[in-house]
Amino acid sequence: MIAEIGHFALILALIVAVIQGVLPLVGAARGISSWMAAGRMCASANAVFLTVAFASLAYCFYISDFTVLNVANNSNSLLPWYYKVAATWGSHEGSILFWSVTLSWWALAVSFASRRLSEEMMARVLGIMGLVLMGFLAFMLFTSNPFLRLFPAAPEGADLNPLLQDPGMVFHPPLLYLGYVGFSVPFAFALAALISGKLDVAWARWMRPWTTAAWILLTLGISLGSYWAYYELGWGGWWFWDPVENSSFMPWLTGTALIHSLAVTEKRGCFRIWTVLLAIITFSLSLLGTFLVRSGVLTSVHAFATDPERGLFILAFLILVIGLSFLLFAWRAPTVGLGGNFALISRESMLLVNNVLLVVAMGAVLLGTLYPLFLDALNAGKISVGPPYFDAVFGPLMLPLVFLMAVGPIARWKEADPMTLVKRLAWCFVVAIAVGIAVPLLMGAWSTWVFTGTTLAVFVMCGIVEEIRGELKFAPAGTGIFGRLTRMTRATWGMHLAHFGVAVFIIGVALVKGYQAERDVRMFESDVVHVAGYTFTFNGVSSARGANFTADRGDFTLSKDGKELQHLYPEKRKYFSSNSMPMTEAAIRHSITGDVYVSLGVPSSDGGWVVRVYSKPFVTWIWFGCIIMSVGGLLAMLDRRYRRRREKKAADAAKSNSAGAAPAV
Repeated sequence: MIAEIGHFALILALIVAVIQGVLPLVGAARGISSWMAAGRMCASANAVFLTVAFASLAYCFYISDFTVLNVANNSNSLLPWYYKVAATWGSHEGSILFWSVTLSWWALAVSFASRRLSEEMMARVLGIMGLVLMGFLAFMLFTSNPFLRLFPAAPEGADLNPLLQDPGMVFHPPLLYLGYVGFSVPFAFALAALISGKLDVAWARWMRPWTTAAWILLTLGISLGSYWAYYELGWGGWWFWDPVENSSFMPWLTGTALIHSLAVTEKRGCFRIWTVLLAIITFSLSLLGTFLVRSGVLTSVHAFATDPERGLFILAFLILVIGLSFLLFAWRAPTVGLGGNFALISRESMLLVNNVLLVVAMGAVLLGTLYPLFLDALNAGKISVGPPYFDAVFGPLMLPLVFLMAVGPIARWKEADPMTLVKRLAWCFVVAIAVGIAVPLLMGAWSTWVFTGTTLAVFVMCGIVEEIRGELKFAPAGTGIFGRLTRMTRATWGMHLAHFGVAVFIIGVALVKGYQAERDVRMFESDVVHVAGYTFTFNGVSSARGANFTADRGDFTLSKDGKELQHLYPEKRKYFSSNSMPMTEAAIRHSITGDVYVSLGVPSSDGGWVVRVYSKPFVTWIWFGCIIMSVGGLLAMLDRRYRRRREKKAADAAKSNSAGAAPAV
């Protein structure tokens, strides 16, 4: 009965989505207020219907209802309850449902939080989101129904992929989807502005917090996925340029460019065409990621489906949405105008170069991701594009971009004096070079990777300090240091914090690439192996048992300079319901200066074990940097000017009410 309730809720949601996608847009074109108002009601109704549908599916997973085909294929009665719930979005059908319910939540949030938008703009925004939702609901109901029944019921479920039975599965996909789908909001704002022809500062101001919110969630989702792969797969890598990893990274790149473009549009009225184009590209890349993961064209742990029929449906929807969006852009863009002028040396020009570099970097990643697929589709052979290509192409594009992160915030709007920039940044350059040389020397071995990365990162950090010093210098006299600091907006502090996070991230990447050490050895009980000053003593292997698996658990004593630090317990797990190879669970000692990492390989016939040990200096700085970036984005999103608009609205309402209540004379 629960499955039927969910299925019926999906049908109702599709009907409402059709109304939401058609009625408000027609009403905005004809000036019919009642039709435009239907958008808000439909957004609320869809959020309710799809939440009911998702909750119904989650409940079927929770109670292990194996009369539901989706549950039987992707769960097992032995799974812990939280993995049963996570399996709801761990399947192809469930992930599409989660995509749809997330889109309905974003539409609901926009309808409530953007009430000061004009009636026409709101109608167009919600109408466009309704059309996108309609496509996904049609896809679900006609090709990927998550509530199909199985008669007779399966006696037991096939189980969730063992690789996904990890706490990361509980948090990583929801964050990633919230970010992915969140870019539908700036996409809808961009198309609505193109239709109306009103691309002004107010429009950019409304778009900016929604874009930042989606970017924050996507940043956290990608970083959590990176950390999950790092500790789960037993290979100690944090990024492999997997095609599906790339599919989430590409909208992040263009989303970052979009945030910077919105800042210029809001401040100076420039980059309006850039802003619209980036909003369209970013959401298009989110849809492309959906296609890659669910079309069956990729072989990846991230891939959900192998049914070509499903892939063709998504591809057709992808072409329709992207094609119509770019046709509208080509038609209306000439009427937008370029906005304000600016000199060759100015903050605007540097942000423009920033955007160009980010888009080119996205293009390089896109080429490396899709080129093998095109060759395969043409029967021209199979090739693999891996880290060597991406490191060679992507890395050099990032060098000037990071350099501009330090220079851009210091440059003045409209026109900047080159000599002033040189004078203010001279000390930053000297300090950065000195630190860049000192770090490899202190680590005991020269590394160009480390020198370059550290120099750029420290240059960015010093640039932040110089920018704050300049803000304090030009603050009104008579205010103390604290008062001067508080005069800086949250958006400014958020920018500095996000840039600082990037610098921390770069340091982590440079040091781990420059000084990581690893050894693959065969060990017997009491054997010792040394890596990067650490000593690993193998104490043997014992048996362990979990809720739905058995494991061989290794015991290693980790010591340094003759002092015991702790015991590490890597595992080799075998899940009861899975016929797959044993799963590796690494054991990691974390610290601010780096990780020590050990994983069990395969046993040998003579009683030994293949063991892999790593030293990963400063690898945790990679994820610390991502967290700092996200906090910076959150701080910028909570800037006072957004709150002032709400406060002004409340004050105006109160004033109006008091005036209306005044007695007549």
